[in-house]
Amino acid sequence: MAANSSIEWTEMTWNPVTGCSKISQGCKHCYAERMAKRLHAMGSHRYRNGFRVTLHEDLIDLPKIWKKPRVVFVNSMSDLFHDDVPSEFIRAVFRTMRDCPQHTFQVLTKRSQRLRDLAPLLPWPSNVWMGVSVEDARVVGRIDDLVSVPAQVRFLSCEPLIGPLENLALNAVSWVIVGGESGPGARQMDPAWVESIRRQCRNAGAAFFFKQWGGVRKDKTGRMLNGRTYDEMPSRWPLGDELVQISV
Repeated sequence: MAANSSIEWTEMTWNPVTGCSKISQGCKHCYAERMAKRLHAMGSHRYRNGFRVTLHEDLIDLPKIWKKPRVVFVNSMSDLFHDDVPSEFIRAVFRTMRDCPQHTFQVLTKRSQRLRDLAPLLPWPSNVWMGVSVEDARVVGRIDDLVSVPAQVRFLSCEPLIGPLENLALNAVSWVIVGGESGPGARQMDPAWVESIRRQCRNAGAAFFFKQWGGVRKDKTGRMLNGRTYDEMPSRWPLGDELVQISV
């Protein structure tokens, strides 16, 4: 189960796990839950369990058949570090990513404590970007867990941004994505929150990606900030003891 993606910061999605459960306020209006319900109603075999966590072992090796290099968001319809995903399954997904150096894999979790606990047991090739969701100040502790992980690229997804985030610890973070909530019941995002994060990224040398203003109709509000789009992406290669970052 892989598909080209309309998500602005990736090229495609790969979902060896589907389904999740709510863990913080950022989950309140989960887009994946809405989509899973639709797919279940349409009779999709992959969503036979609705939004309950479901492992798709037949998809673990799927990226190995893709020859052209791709940027891949892993588990857009779940959380790889959910408690219901066995640690051996997580290790198998990471082994596949290690064995596919032609691709760049973006892994995002809200379950940062489990990420931190399992990190020593996982391979960390340079093509795996590891991120945590930080939607408001109540969950900034996830950043501490993230920076303990030996990923070469670490990133934050501040989406949906539902509160101000000041004094973020970005010294070990390469990339920050910011976006407002979209869809039914979307909570409003204050432009001052966005500007603050953009300035913090500049000061820390982190790439800044502004995804959307959000709202019930995100196509109406767009993604322009200060009269332009911000599409910065991290690209890092080891050069001796140094790392060089290029934003495009």
